Amino acid sequence: MLRFIQVIICNLPRIYMIPKMSYMSKHPEKYTEEERYAYARLAVNRMVKSGHIITEGFGMENLPKEGGYVMFPNHQGKYDALGIVYTHEKPCSVVIDDAKSHVILTTQFLNLIRAKRMFKNDLRQSVRIIKEISEEVAEGRKYIIFPEGGYYHNHNEVCDFKPGCFKSAMRAKVPIVPVVLIDSYKVFEEWSIRKVKTQVHYLPAILYEEYKDKNSKEVANMVHDIIKEYINKIVTK
Repeated sequence: MLRFIQVIICNLPRIYMIPKMSYMSKHPEKYTEEERYAYARLAVNRMVKSGHIITEGFGMENLPKEGGYVMFPNHQGKYDALGIVYTHEKPCSVVIDDAKSHVILTTQFLNLIRAKRMFKNDLRQSVRIIKEISEEVAEGRKYIIFPEGGYYHNHNEVCDFKPGCFKSAMRAKVPIVPVVLIDSYKVFEEWSIRKVKTQVHYLPAILYEEYKDKNSKEVANMVHDIIKEYINKIVTK
């Protein structure tokens, strides 16, 4: 929270970015997805610099060069999606709990990248969102979905993955990209403004041919184990 306050204060001279993000998101006919995403990344870059955050990206060569895909990271806190956007050059979006999405700056950022808001207790709406994501990634879009369903102050530990999160990628028959976040929780969870370093690791994509014979639970367990094993190697070095 202390770092968040610092970021807000340092960026008060750039408060004009908030209404501009709103304007750009409301006028997609004037701005391409690439232009909107570039402006979203500019906002993240300024936040990272003013917040004394160092985020290192690894394995970008593992990202599919063409077409859509879904990234499935472990979840640690409020900075997770921002760390991915910071290191992910091509436009991507994210699925977020609607209850956490209606905060100033967060709302404008999410609208700019056309994020999907999901009501956790509305099964019908969740099914509709999964269908929409499937259609969009089949057409080439990229999404971030946190399969743990939330963050539980679990730091670099990985909780169970929810099988339903993987149905969007499975229906679209697109690559699944496991993403490992290291120390992402430190950005906003620690009561400090000292320099903090986080890592984003993009692991080799799992192609449809590799998971087509598995059900969603088996896919969820497979991705979970890949991420957990990788974290154990990194953290225990």
